[in-house]
Amino acid sequence: MVGFADERVTARLELRSFATDLVLPPGTEILKTPDPEPLADVRAAVLAALADPIGSAPLAEICAGVLARPASGGGPRPSAVVVVSDNTRTVPYKGDGGILWPLVESLLAAGFSPESVTLLVSSGTHRVLSDDEMWAFLDERAREAGVRVHCHNAADPGSLTRVGCRKNGDEVFIDTVYVESDLRILTGLVEPHLMAGVSGGRKSICPGLVNVQSVREFHGPKTVAHPKATALVLEGNPCHAVAMEIAGMVRPDLILNVTACKDGRVAGVFAGDMELAHLAAVEQMLGFVQIPIEREFDVVVAHGGLVGVNHYQAEKAVDVAGKAVREGGYLVVVADTTEPDPLGTQSYRGLMARLSTMGPEAFIEAIMADDWEFVHDQWGAQVWAHLLLRVPAEHIFYYSPQTAPEDYAILPNVDPRPLLSGDTATGGAADPGDAVAQFVAAAVAQACRESEAATARPATVAYLADGPHGIPVKVRPGGVEGPLA
Repeated sequence: MVGFADERVTARLELRSFATDLVLPPGTEILKTPDPEPLADVRAAVLAALADPIGSAPLAEICAGVLARPASGGGPRPSAVVVVSDNTRTVPYKGDGGILWPLVESLLAAGFSPESVTLLVSSGTHRVLSDDEMWAFLDERAREAGVRVHCHNAADPGSLTRVGCRKNGDEVFIDTVYVESDLRILTGLVEPHLMAGVSGGRKSICPGLVNVQSVREFHGPKTVAHPKATALVLEGNPCHAVAMEIAGMVRPDLILNVTACKDGRVAGVFAGDMELAHLAAVEQMLGFVQIPIEREFDVVVAHGGLVGVNHYQAEKAVDVAGKAVREGGYLVVVADTTEPDPLGTQSYRGLMARLSTMGPEAFIEAIMADDWEFVHDQWGAQVWAHLLLRVPAEHIFYYSPQTAPEDYAILPNVDPRPLLSGDTATGGAADPGDAVAQFVAAAVAQACRESEAATARPATVAYLADGPHGIPVKVRPGGVEGPLA
């Protein structure tokens, strides 16, 4: 592997399809969060949370009440829906450490028949998944029991039901499977979210189960541009406010949210009222996702973790890295883009090409204009545009082994592969850690030339070991100046 002369720093990089050691420059600061203690018995924790939920009756009592009533929609017996996240989220659904089977088992024990229980994937405007793709991340025991699966489709009006209007007059449509179910349960992972503050809770409904227009409002250009539409902030966050308003139109009977350790094991289980149980999970999560930093760095190295399945999702790592880098600094971001399209949707591709051609200032001006026609996934391009106002495209080294040369040509970042030596430069097999080390060395060399010329000091380097899951928070004398201020 490529190394550095003295006092090299090694760190671990673990992504979806590969894991490797990184060799980083001398003096690199490894920025990481504390890891909470995983639960020893997830099943017992789930059952305990369902029996004594936060701000609501126990699940068994809720089920008894639902089963005592006539089924809605003229069905032969009451139905239950369990809303689950899609494959772009790392919710622990499977196996002995998963949360799904204890929940489904509880529903069956309460009297719901397997065919009356549906696992509804809250895919938002992501692509619609096949049954096999859904069962790949859900618990096989639910399938063997006869429980059904269904994937939300925001673009199919026939699968949506009008549930009312928002305060601004916009009509809201929510997935019919959810709306017509007699018992509604949301599940999800509570972790930082670059626009909504944190994931989980209300996000299972908005943007998870709503129509395209509602997603556009949730991710609208003015919403995304708001200073409080950022990680870890709920109060005053317009993105969170939209989600809460819409989710309140057809509230769930219960939520089951979890927090997780770095390796994906469950750290906490929180069941109950959509808002109260979610806030309890958020409180626990805040104790292990913040990274206090006293300065910004010349070079920040980050990775997409398990969520960076395409360029669109990898923006989460880029956004987090942008909180730690100085204005005009350098970013090196690696992502394992295992989705069929390593960039994202065709709409996203077009937006990124437009951003690259127009530049961030003109792009933001265009999408903010009254005559701009909203484009799907434009919020992802807008996140990149805001970053590019601080860090120029030629300072962003984005690396994905699956990204083709023609794709790099439309992205507003450096194609770093020409910097590689040996077989890696021609697409040959090589340790990804070796490639990343070469990119870091190139970024550091450029930053050093600038830094030493301006300040007579070597460039400062930081590695965000947790990728998009650890949030840098600036600390100054007198307290925190980061997102929780």
